Amino acid sequence: MKKKHLLLINFLLIPLLAWTCSEQPASSHIISDGAQNTYSISPTKYSIPTGTIYEKEDSISIEKLLQEVKKLPPKENRMFFFGKCFIGKPYVAHTLEKGQKEVLVVNTRELDCTTFIETCAALTICDQKDIRDFAGYCNILCQLRYKDGIINGYPSRLHYFTQWIADNEQKGFIHEITHEGAPFTAIQNQDIHYMSAHPENYSKLKGHQQDIKAIKEQEQQFRGIKVRYIPKNLLNQNAEQLSDIQTGDILALITSKDGLDTSHLGMAVWQKGKLHLLNASQIHKAVWIDPTTLYNYSKGRKSNLGIRVVRVVQ
Repeated sequence: MKKKHLLLINFLLIPLLAWTCSEQPASSHIISDGAQNTYSISPTKYSIPTGTIYEKEDSISIEKLLQEVKKLPPKENRMFFFGKCFIGKPYVAHTLEKGQKEVLVVNTRELDCTTFIETCAALTICDQKDIRDFAGYCNILCQLRYKDGIINGYPSRLHYFTQWIADNEQKGFIHEITHEGAPFTAIQNQDIHYMSAHPENYSKLKGHQQDIKAIKEQEQQFRGIKVRYIPKNLLNQNAEQLSDIQTGDILALITSKDGLDTSHLGMAVWQKGKLHLLNASQIHKAVWIDPTTLYNYSKGRKSNLGIRVVRVVQ
């Protein structure tokens, strides 16, 4: 059969409305990491979701990392391990905006602040569940990225981090670290509306009135919700004073920008008693551990108000 006929068949197999992330079991296989190591990958109950966009390099990289992490001591933080593995990878924005139809995109070669965190979180959850194959990873990533783990058009993606926290906490993947009193002394009153107010800034939203309406309805569900966060003036405290934060935790930078909840995501790193950020940096065009403390980073950005702290269940 000619290649163009195969592509047509694959397209016709894509469901018209929505699809969940789990399908038929994949068969076992062996991968090579390009050196002298090979790994036998046992199948899980999942297959790669229909229409997923990825390259062979992505699947090899994911399965190699899921084998390498098995060598770590049980108590070593998995999120931080995976985060360090991507240091030096280039920052590239809008890698999820592929075509008009919303499908799962896996890209370990180019990352922005959100896809960096999602990639590390999905790998950590896979390790916790002893999932070692690419199909299983795709399923976990899909569940993290989409409401209820179901791809149903552009609005089904968890665009706001407040949404992402609520949905994934309900799934049992993460939990937000927060409580009354220090250091969570500041409160953000949720009023997310940026996307519906500025649809022209989103290639998949511009001109799609039904999707804009759906996004607006989602935004309204969070209106008035109050969340506690650590104000930036406390970020210069030491590890004992900020003991709620562990290396490997997800840090969401709260913003004062109208209609948004957060402006940036990264991973907590304690260095010499000071808090730093491991992140995919738009300014520095790569994943790196910022040598500037998070306190000084935030102090230099007036719109940064502080941080929310989220931990992947390990």
